Amino acid sequence: MTNPVNASTPADESLLLIHAYLDGELDPANAIALERRIESDPVLAAERMRIETLRRALRERVAVKPLPPGLRGRIEKAIGLSRAQPKPGPSWRALAASVALAVIASSGATFLALHDATGDRVAVEIVDDHLRALMAPAPIDVRSSDRHTVKPWFNGRTPQAPRVVDLAQDGFPLVGGRIDVIAGAPVPTLVYQHREHIISLSAVLDTIKATPPESRRTMRGYNLVRWVDNGIAYWAISDLGSTDLDAFVRLFRAAPPE
Repeated sequence: MTNPVNASTPADESLLLIHAYLDGELDPANAIALERRIESDPVLAAERMRIETLRRALRERVAVKPLPPGLRGRIEKAIGLSRAQPKPGPSWRALAASVALAVIASSGATFLALHDATGDRVAVEIVDDHLRALMAPAPIDVRSSDRHTVKPWFNGRTPQAPRVVDLAQDGFPLVGGRIDVIAGAPVPTLVYQHREHIISLSAVLDTIKATPPESRRTMRGYNLVRWVDNGIAYWAISDLGSTDLDAFVRLFRAAPPE
């Protein structure tokens, strides 16, 4: 049973309780008490709004895809089950296989919903980090339009420093930068703006040698462009139209060396 919610409940615990509240897991008395605290506490109100906004964005951006045909048969074959040769009774192996099949099948829809058809994990994490930044109070960790301020800020914080270009005169002003986590490693991300649209540009060590040096795709309603420069894979993502995002990429790549 959930601990009673009152004015003495620690702030960290109240933040966690907001998730339970939005999931409908609190009993009526604690739900009412938490509602009162949210009304009087701007931090809790902001957390509630952040979670609701994130959920709404996921519902709008992530379309659940049906499991591919024949998946059950392939799984059964892989784990040694055969419909043509039924067993006289359940064995430990059959029970374990059934559990494995249930886990794989139940998680399949989630996996397909969160991953692009190409299975590119880096692209998925680029989209995730961009979404998290948009949901945050600010999409940047360091705010500056000066590339000589933004680039040194990454020193000692990320293994590689990004190439920083001033494109303000071309309609793509630099807003600042932040640190994202891709494949478990910190990476520098530059943030540009075009009218009301945010562009995130992440610099990731190029470890996907088999991938073409330049590629374009659309994931969850966002356009992504990837290219490689001196061993660094640059990923640009935005809800800008593909024409505008391509223009940004061309300008960035054509800018003179620093």
